Order: sequence, then C-alpha cells, then structure tokens
Amino acid sequence: MPVVRRIDVGEVQLQCTLWNEKASKLVVLLHGFPECAATWNAVAPKLADAGYRVVAPDLRGYGGSDRPKDVDDYGVEHLSADVAGLVHALGAERAHVVGHDWGAMVAWWTAMLHPEVVEKLAILNGPHPVGYQQALRTWAQFRRSWYVFFFQLPFLPELFISARDFLTVRRTFATDGVAPEEVTPCVDALRPEGAVSAAVAYYRASIRKALTGAEPKPRKVEHQTLVVWGEKDHYLVPALADPPADWVPNARVVRLPDVTHWSQIEAADDVVRELRKHFAS
Repeated sequence: MPVVRRIDVGEVQLQCTLWNEKASKLVVLLHGFPECAATWNAVAPKLADAGYRVVAPDLRGYGGSDRPKDVDDYGVEHLSADVAGLVHALGAERAHVVGHDWGAMVAWWTAMLHPEVVEKLAILNGPHPVGYQQALRTWAQFRRSWYVFFFQLPFLPELFISARDFLTVRRTFATDGVAPEEVTPCVDALRPEGAVSAAVAYYRASIRKALTGAEPKPRKVEHQTLVVWGEKDHYLVPALADPPADWVPNARVVRLPDVTHWSQIEAADDVVRELRKHFAS
C-alpha cells in the first residue's frame, strides 16, 4: 500500500505518495496541470511491483504541498531544485525522472540544471522547452496554447478555473474521455486557498522570465531519454513529440496513436511497459 508523507526538499515541503519504500532504484513521477500526484495511480503500483521505489509528489502549490506566494517562486529553477531536493531527501544520489505535461517541463529542466540527480529521463506528452518556443511561432501551436496567454491576466484565470466547482477542469478531462473519478483528486488538489493561483503561476513565471531573459539558458540533455506521446493530444502539435536532436541526442520516441494528452491515465499499461524497457536498457 502507498503511504503519504510531507518531505522537506529545501525551499518547500512537498506532499508525496510513496510506493515500495524499501526498494533501492528510485523513480520520481511529476504531474502536470491541472493534475496532482493521483494521476499516476495506474502507473506507480505497477512500477513498484516491478521492483522500483516510486514517489509521486504534489508539485509546489498543489494539494498538500507548500504554496509560495510570489510568481517568481514558480520559475523552472525552483521547480527543478525541488526535484533534486526530493531525490536527496529520499537518500538517493540519482533517480529515473518521469514527467507529464508541466511535470515534463520540470523533468526537462531538472535534466538540464541538475543532471547529476537524473539516471534516465522519461517524458509523457511534454515538449522540449526549445522545441516548444519554436512551435509557438506557428499558428497550429499558438491556437492550441491560447490559455497560456490568457493565464497572464490578473484574477480572471483564477475565477475561470474555479467557477462552478471547477467545471472547466472537469470538462478538460471529460473531453478526452477521462472518467470523473480520475478527475476528483485533481480538483481537490486545486481547492486549498491559493492553489489555483499557484498553478497559474507556473505559466506566469515562464512567460515573464522568458520575456525578461531571466529564465535559465537551456543545456544539452545527454541522458538516455524516452518520449511517450499520445498522438490525439489536443494541446500540442504532433511534431513536438520529437525533441530537437541537437539538444537531446539520445532520445527514443514511442507514439500511441489512439491516446490523447493523458497517456498515464488512458494507456497506463503501455506507459509502464515502455518505462520498464527504458529503465532496464
């Protein structure tokens, strides 16, 4: 059975769900927006059964984790430092780091800014930062990313997300056929005071730091990298599945043709199979 603990990772404490704590090989699972640690519930137990020690944190701002108030505190340098701090807090030197959506962005930056804590990298429907910036210059991706720019407005995004008991969040998942019971923990992770603003701050910090030049400079990712991509993703163009070869020379891409953005929920068995193959290679 999993256990839930708050873990001090340096700047903040993260609420984490852990499986198979006595195992030695650590896997860190990073969720996206508007999600929480529970979106890994179909993946994590299977990895634990395969002999891995698995931890899925609520990222800073979500659920039971700490919520700094300043937008700058949600920049990728802080988010990636949380991952490095979590690995060390669990007594490990390195971990297999897996991320989906915004969690994938955090995983990319962890591999770039803290490469020493990453054993192997795995990405689920999350574009490489350089590729994403390039794709935003195209109409095809720009129209899919409208909400990123809407989130830069004050107050309105928070009202929009939380209105009518988070109806927009529920519809976001329902459009792709995700069952309501899968969504409830994600909604609950946004209920605490300040949680919606914290989730939106990920987007605000990213755009502000990019415009001011305060975002860290990307670095080449030398780790063996797996990308699992649901090709029916409504939010990301298919070309983003392939990370730029100059920046990620050791990448393997697996496409799931009948899967949407939420691959770890919809296609958990496929994801676990590819992760196990990746970790063992």
